[in-house]
Amino acid sequence: MADEKPEKEDAPQAGQRPMQLPELTEVDMLSTKIAELENNLAQFKDQLLRKAAEFENYKKRVENDFASIVKFSNEDLILKLLPVLDDFERSLKAAGGPEPGAGARASGAAAIEPAQESSFRRGVELIYTKFRKILETQGVRPMDVVGKPFDPHMHDALLQVPRTDVPPHTVVEEVDKGYLLNDKVLRHAKVIVSADSTEGHPPAAHGGKPEGGGTK
Repeated sequence: MADEKPEKEDAPQAGQRPMQLPELTEVDMLSTKIAELENNLAQFKDQLLRKAAEFENYKKRVENDFASIVKFSNEDLILKLLPVLDDFERSLKAAGGPEPGAGARASGAAAIEPAQESSFRRGVELIYTKFRKILETQGVRPMDVVGKPFDPHMHDALLQVPRTDVPPHTVVEEVDKGYLLNDKVLRHAKVIVSADSTEGHPPAAHGGKPEGGGTK
């Protein structure tokens, strides 16, 4: 047993070539390289498309933000000018009430001639009209509220009064005008709202319902 030797592999017989693995030709190697490059190119294209879409979305956000800034950049200034507009309207309303010169005569002051008072009123109306037009060019417009349902997003309810001629929670009177700036609420309208006779709690400013009735 000790003399046994491992069997040797059969040696190739005379005239036979040893087995060899097939070698990759130059064409095969180039084909493999091209496939790798095409795969990398597809990945780069996909990444480029993603980045382009992200940039387009970013650009739209920036444009929208800039447009919003421009659109509402004068909001604070316009809000401060609205009380001046209110004063013009109150003055014109008061001037259209009593007969010309009545206030001066009642107070004992020197009476203003009707022609002078009429000219003064026309001047105030002209200034008021120009003022309104300037605000309109900035996107400011008054709300149309009387006869409309109460909307807490646009109206501040000061009082609720029983009414049978309109549905409950209808705006029946405008105390102070409300204004919009490019469809955004710039100032809520202060209003009086109709109430059902069975209701005792008026809607508060911005839609709340306080305990008890009366003014807010």
